[in-house]
Amino acid sequence: MSCIIQRDNIHDTEQEFEAEMSRCRELYEKKTRDYGTSWRVLRLPSLTDQIFIKASRIRSIEDSGVNRVGEDVEQEFVAMVNYAVMALIQQELGTDNAQDLTYDEAMELYDKHLKRAARLMLDKNHDYGEAWRLMRVESMVDLILMKLRRIKQIEDNQGKTLVSEGVEGSYMDIINYAIFCLIRLDENEV
Repeated sequence: MSCIIQRDNIHDTEQEFEAEMSRCRELYEKKTRDYGTSWRVLRLPSLTDQIFIKASRIRSIEDSGVNRVGEDVEQEFVAMVNYAVMALIQQELGTDNAQDLTYDEAMELYDKHLKRAARLMLDKNHDYGEAWRLMRVESMVDLILMKLRRIKQIEDNQGKTLVSEGVEGSYMDIINYAIFCLIRLDENEV
């Protein structure tokens, strides 16, 4: 567990990350109870586009300073996390003849992929020394949009890459950047 001291506050990244993951999981769980796993019909490019829509809306609001719809920007980050987890599930299970999952299966797979992203975050956070805490939310949104462009290019190339890791790592990075944004937004409210 890594900690950084900043402005007389001690940050516990693992605890903050867990709190934001719980927030995302709670919404996923409620929507799964409401809608089941109707999203299983979506192909990976459709999920990528859903994340792109959310990130683009945030960027547009950041650039214009105007939120005409009035919906909370934080919910867009939560949605990005959940769509990215769905994409990881779809990548694992495939979308050919995609069948709905039971509630328990949907939650088990969600937890599995979110925990994998969290482990990746802890490893990268250790190596990078919590540099994300010094980044602007706007910069992280730009990085999410860049990751999405990379994913779209890989999808357009039917998954073939020459030196890239593929889409899985990018989806996990999107999860982590979106959760970092939620943490940073919470810090700014205090």
